[in-house]
Amino acid sequence: MIKTEKIIHLRSSRGRKVRVVREHYLRERVPCYSSLCLSDCVNDGKLLPGDVTHYMVPDAAVVLDFLEILEFRELQGIVFTQTACQAVQGKGRRFYNRLRSLIKDPRHDCVLFANEFQEYSYCPREKGESQEKWQTRCVYSAAVWYYNHLAGRMNVVMITEDQDAVARYGSLNSGVLQLLLNAHELYASIRQALQEKEGEDSLKEYADHLPAQVLEAGIKSGRYIQGTLNVSKHRALSEAFVMTGELSDKSTDLSSGVLVSGTKHRNRAVHGDTVVVELLSKSEWKGKVMALTEGQGDEKVGEESQSNPIATGRVVGILQRNWRDYVVTFPTRDVTQSQTRNSQRVLVIPWDRRIPKIRISTQQADTLQDHRVVVRIDSWESTSLYPNGHSVRVLGRAGELETEVQTILIENCIHVAPFSEAQLREMPVNSSEMPWKVDPEEAERRRDLRGTHLVFSIDPRGCEDVDDTLSVRRLKGGSLLELGVHIADVSHFVSEGSLTDLEARARATTYYLADRRYDMLPAILSADLCSLLGGVDRYAMSVLWELNAETLTVQSVWFGRTIIRSSYQLHYELAQALLNGESADVPELDGLTVSDRDARLAELIEALEMLTNVARHLRVQRDRKGALELEGLEVRAQLDEDKNITALVPRQPLEVHETVAECMIYANHWVARKIQETFPSQALLRRHPPPRQELFSQLTATAAAKGFTMETRSNKDLAESLDRAVDPQDPLVNRLLRMMATQAMSQAVYFSTGSQSQEQFYHYGLALDRYTHFTSPIRRYADIVVHRLLIAAVEAEKGEELAKAPHTNKELEEMAHHINTKNQAAQRAQTLSTVLFQCLYFKDKDPDKDPRCVADGIIYAIRDNGVLVFVPEYGLKAPVYLKNKEGQVMAAVGLDGGWEWQSGSVRRCQDQISTTSSGGSTTFALFDHVTVRVSVKSSPSHSDTLNLELISNKPHGGGAAPAMNTQGQRQLVQEVVRQAEEAQEKAARQPRLSKEEREFRQSKTPNLYSLLEEVRELALRELPEVPVPCASTA
Repeated sequence: MIKTEKIIHLRSSRGRKVRVVREHYLRERVPCYSSLCLSDCVNDGKLLPGDVTHYMVPDAAVVLDFLEILEFRELQGIVFTQTACQAVQGKGRRFYNRLRSLIKDPRHDCVLFANEFQEYSYCPREKGESQEKWQTRCVYSAAVWYYNHLAGRMNVVMITEDQDAVARYGSLNSGVLQLLLNAHELYASIRQALQEKEGEDSLKEYADHLPAQVLEAGIKSGRYIQGTLNVSKHRALSEAFVMTGELSDKSTDLSSGVLVSGTKHRNRAVHGDTVVVELLSKSEWKGKVMALTEGQGDEKVGEESQSNPIATGRVVGILQRNWRDYVVTFPTRDVTQSQTRNSQRVLVIPWDRRIPKIRISTQQADTLQDHRVVVRIDSWESTSLYPNGHSVRVLGRAGELETEVQTILIENCIHVAPFSEAQLREMPVNSSEMPWKVDPEEAERRRDLRGTHLVFSIDPRGCEDVDDTLSVRRLKGGSLLELGVHIADVSHFVSEGSLTDLEARARATTYYLADRRYDMLPAILSADLCSLLGGVDRYAMSVLWELNAETLTVQSVWFGRTIIRSSYQLHYELAQALLNGESADVPELDGLTVSDRDARLAELIEALEMLTNVARHLRVQRDRKGALELEGLEVRAQLDEDKNITALVPRQPLEVHETVAECMIYANHWVARKIQETFPSQALLRRHPPPRQELFSQLTATAAAKGFTMETRSNKDLAESLDRAVDPQDPLVNRLLRMMATQAMSQAVYFSTGSQSQEQFYHYGLALDRYTHFTSPIRRYADIVVHRLLIAAVEAEKGEELAKAPHTNKELEEMAHHINTKNQAAQRAQTLSTVLFQCLYFKDKDPDKDPRCVADGIIYAIRDNGVLVFVPEYGLKAPVYLKNKEGQVMAAVGLDGGWEWQSGSVRRCQDQISTTSSGGSTTFALFDHVTVRVSVKSSPSHSDTLNLELISNKPHGGGAAPAMNTQGQRQLVQEVVRQAEEAQEKAARQPRLSKEEREFRQSKTPNLYSLLEEVRELALRELPEVPVPCASTA
């Protein structure tokens, strides 16, 4: 070891330069992290591959400016030097952490080389040498050391932008090459964004942000308020709210957040940024806009369209940016844009209306017309109206299905590349030549249920990823019942810390879209070895309860690893038909004699009936505690072979859905109890906080309009109120009220028990003191974590080892935050995908001629210039305008009931709205049924939206309010079922894995498996509507 000195120039708090001399130690043996090493380096961790053509060593400037290129997994064999990393550290903590995460990620073939501690690669800075030249010399020295250290077995390429460095070092070493970086369009885009500055005009468009020290002091003193900026989807130019977290519960003025009105007061903050706001004087407070708004809305809003004033402020600083990849389109060619000699500066329009336009420099503006492009924001100076950015890649032509789907994924930060070869090499083999079998040693460690238990699954038709199976049987002469829930033992195949585990953790969930899904695990696990298919041996994690046959109270419970063989793979409709005593074909009974078939069928039906009886009892128990039965929109797009949409079908509720859900909830609850009692501070649970009472204002006001009283003080009061709010003449009334209750709910989240008090463990919607997710490890990473916790708890109970939790509280809390973020993104993506396919369904239909475009709707909210309508046939909600921008109102004309725009006025009360014109007056009240025409409103820059137009103020068909299951809907469902059966029969003749699945390891067919719990916990939060008195507008 050699001791030397390193001189560092720092700047004091007063701005003075300080010269610091530090001891610096050089070593001969520093790990190289290469698989080609012949020097016995202590290479702990991942290694650079030996089968690439060369190693790449980027210099400090390249790492600083082009990190996003280096993040591509296609680039292998990258050596990041200590010199380059220290240069990145000076750019900011977030950028530095991004580089650290890249180096640590085992999915990327890159390593960190401590070149400044290596005796033969260290370069002391020469007198008068600039920092940039020194850094380049250090990186080149490290590249030469690598080539020599590996004895010339691998060429090394130094990547730089410095032409002088290429000229200086290019001929010094034949094995170390210099490459001038040239990444074509991406390079040009970033390069231009870095070189061009906005500040030709020194006039400030926005106020400067306050220094960090001032912001911190202001937050502590209470002068400033910290929160997350949420821009309104419907009024992006005029309204944004800063959600203040814990402060919102302490101050009545801030209960709904702080309103930030207009882009000037937003002061360059972007949706999702963590900002600091200063409240304006009360005389400047404004109200929330109460009228329906098209597009982004107008930044200038009249006072007559606002609610009562609420806390209003302005952004004075930004604590953390939330910039991400944005999908944009280019404006039409006739829009004037500024140009430079080599490029055109364009204001591109983000797909997300909440994001401001972004100025980029490109030479491809004309070529990329009508295309969707991914861009990133680089900066937003106070002298610029818009942020500056650069383009990253082109997605495809706008309007094409694949482009729109990829847009949804990118906008929700969902990145799902095909599983790598390294990950797939970790997978077990199951082929006709090498079939997978139960390991005898593993069988000895498990409880074998194959010969003793009747195990079966109940899932959607065609389900591939069967997470769960059930069993129920009588014990001890019938005095006891044994209920069993058996879950796929994914943790057996996915070792903690493996590449597959890291990828599953990064994805956190399986992403379900209308026409596809992106699996969390490779198909060999999700659709085969971890799927509890019928007639094959599978590993499982089981919970077995012994229940009193009369009272159904729990006598004992057992947790552990098992081996099962499912006897029946039922779908919901088949199980319900068996329970109803209807004739049904059970495929597993084909080929048996009549007597054997009848005996086994009777055994299956008895088990289903016992299971239903137990589930009813469990539901009653939770109902008594205040469990909520909420309503969510679940619509399935039925596709033909060419992915054309043939129908939109709402989910048909069956009792067997509730039966399966209750058993899963029961298992989740008992597993939560087990792991929390064993690991009080290191268990992963799921809590559902009680909603804020002010969010129930729309629900209570709407229910009062129909004569119902909503008690919302507790979940039990709310559940009882919802059960009473039934209109015998219109079942949709109760459904709408439950939907509103769902929207008022807070979001259920995962958490570590060490981060919350036990009072915070409660799950409001399910009325359980402890709850977790255990039953779907194929599609949820949280369940895999819980499985590992349960295994550790069982081993601790056996005394095999001390009760040591797999994770610390801090690790679990970070993991929970990541999973929560990904789950919310998955929900948003699924909702946007459903809307996309709803638009595709109606896009090719003539709204004036096609009868499928005319439907019955029910009014569920009143606004100043229209109403919000729910169309149950297609499961969609959209506004119906009664007053347009020109001031005209919708009025009935003629005896045939036609409607058109006429001059008139609108008068709105809390529970009704009236239009008056020369033709008379018409009143629309809450829960009125109307007939609407559905059409698609296309946008070149944003997603298509559904448009509802009023046809009649009477129910569709002219009679009374239609029942939920109309004849037309039944025919539609029958047609969908017929097409699904044909598709299933055709699929049965195909190989088990399609070409797409074999090549990319991604599932091709849609599967909305086991979403009942997510529907219960779904929370589509809306800010409460403030009651207003009757107002007249002309």
